Amino acid sequence: EHAILHLLYSRFWTKVMRDLGLTQVSEPFTHLLTQGMVVAPTFYRENAEGRKQWINPADVKVQTDEKGRPVAATLSSDGQPVAIGGIEKMAKSKNNGVDPQSLIEKYGADTARLFMMFAAPPDQALEWSDSGVAGAYRFLRRLWLYAAEHQESIRAAGEPDTATLSEPLRLVRREVHEALQQAVYDFSRHQFNTVVSGGMKILNALSRSEVAEDAALAAVRREGLSILLRLLSPITPHITHILWRELGYGEDVLNAEWPTPDEAALARSLVTLVVQVNGKLRGQIEVPVDAGREAIEQAAQSESNVQRFVDGKPIRKIIIVPGKLVNVVC
Repeated sequence: EHAILHLLYSRFWTKVMRDLGLTQVSEPFTHLLTQGMVVAPTFYRENAEGRKQWINPADVKVQTDEKGRPVAATLSSDGQPVAIGGIEKMAKSKNNGVDPQSLIEKYGADTARLFMMFAAPPDQALEWSDSGVAGAYRFLRRLWLYAAEHQESIRAAGEPDTATLSEPLRLVRREVHEALQQAVYDFSRHQFNTVVSGGMKILNALSRSEVAEDAALAAVRREGLSILLRLLSPITPHITHILWRELGYGEDVLNAEWPTPDEAALARSLVTLVVQVNGKLRGQIEVPVDAGREAIEQAAQSESNVQRFVDGKPIRKIIIVPGKLVNVVC
């Protein structure tokens, strides 16, 4: 309805104003992103006249099968059955909307925003899910607890000394900047769900850093959280604003410079290659990025699972696709 009604009217008015000489513009929009609809389950009972009386999902208890599909439903107030009407666009006529105020009071506005951005790409239908909302809340709570746990060390930390970082911390920085690089690209495509996914990857990478507490780890944490907060600030502005100040980055995250990936952090010293035997996946190996053909062949033939499937058979040839795979042909 947005594409064929609201936007259509605005195009007509723009052309009217152009014809009247009030503007030089012929089209009001340079880019159209047609948003998907929010959909939710519907439930109803039929009255004496056979008309459907729609019941809000919040007032219904649903029983599901082992695959999570609804099989029966009862009205919470009287325990009597109600009919399941399927998944439809949220509408007053079907009484299947969600009260945003109750959601905000229970979880906060940031949780509602995060779920809406993460649940589906903006141009596709979004199926409302209470469990999905709770999952968004758990992620924000985890972010808050992580920041609170390391607040003192982060506030005292400086910038990472990339020349002296240990290999585990180099790996953490690379994962953070790889997620940032993808998220920046996804923002440009309006794929906000994968932007949120990138933020989750950054927090996972920071949480997995299994090295001794020292200044280098604190510096990597400080840089990583700085990137994460700026990345999420358009989606969850309230929590990112508070954490930005509490962690000592500055007064307002809105005034912070947008993060950019560090090319040095993205550089790899090792590359992972898939190893096949006669075209079937049998293992993987890690080799230096500048490894020659002989070294790659030797590493592939030394892989234990590859040896098991070769099983002493003569190797006719080894095919190498640089940076991707090795295929041992027997």
